[in-house]
Amino acid sequence: MSKIDDIFSDLRGRGLKALMPFVCGCHPKPGMTGAVLRSMDRAGARIVEVGFPFSDPIADGPVIASAMDEALRAGATPRKVMDEVAAVRGELGVGVVAMVSISIVSKWAGGAKGFLGEASGAGFDGFIVPDAPLEESGELIRYAKEMGRSLALLVSPTTPAARVAAIAEASSGFVYLLARTGITGEQSKLPDVSPLVARVRAATSLPVAVGFGISNAEQVRAVVRAGGADAAIVGSAVVRRISEASRSGQDPIVPAESFVRSLVGGLV
Repeated sequence: MSKIDDIFSDLRGRGLKALMPFVCGCHPKPGMTGAVLRSMDRAGARIVEVGFPFSDPIADGPVIASAMDEALRAGATPRKVMDEVAAVRGELGVGVVAMVSISIVSKWAGGAKGFLGEASGAGFDGFIVPDAPLEESGELIRYAKEMGRSLALLVSPTTPAARVAAIAEASSGFVYLLARTGITGEQSKLPDVSPLVARVRAATSLPVAVGFGISNAEQVRAVVRAGGADAAIVGSAVVRRISEASRSGQDPIVPAESFVRSLVGGLV
């Protein structure tokens, strides 16, 4: 079992839910990843997704795409993201999951095996490769299993039932369920996710984590309580606060930690 399995097993045993913030590695600049992760841990997050900056993000909206661009222009590289996670991993209680494009993975020395191996050694507990289709994920699935790491695949609201079952069967740790189609970004109103969660639950006993558009504590509560999900993923709303504070010359850790703490309050 991976650390991600352990976290969700512990939460389920106590009837609790998880908040999973997304942050961009090396954002707002290289050297900041460790401080951001420590702040997410202090705020009560249970798992943190760390995005590897990429020049051509597929499903990221303007907030995350801009943050990745800022990080890249400041000198971010996949190696720096790994090194910065490794430097603080021993201090963290949270699970750490890499959100990374298949382009980065496939170009790494040793391909999927090399990337997953080095990232695992740096302290990543799991992986999400959002632009890798199920049919091309065989190596990712195999190596993640061999290394005792989770690999969460994505289900969208339009995914047919048979494909939901196939994706869930191939996933480990949790299934990433999109609350809506389109790109990432804050939303003033979310759809009722309970029918979507029920569709995934019919196919697997894995935890279901819902993301895409969750922006505040009220929406977190709707997703994990009325919606029945095991976790709420919040990305753009967290990254925006980090970006805005950095651009205004403020310490981005303070508003990010305060905001995530407020989101954790939506779990109950």
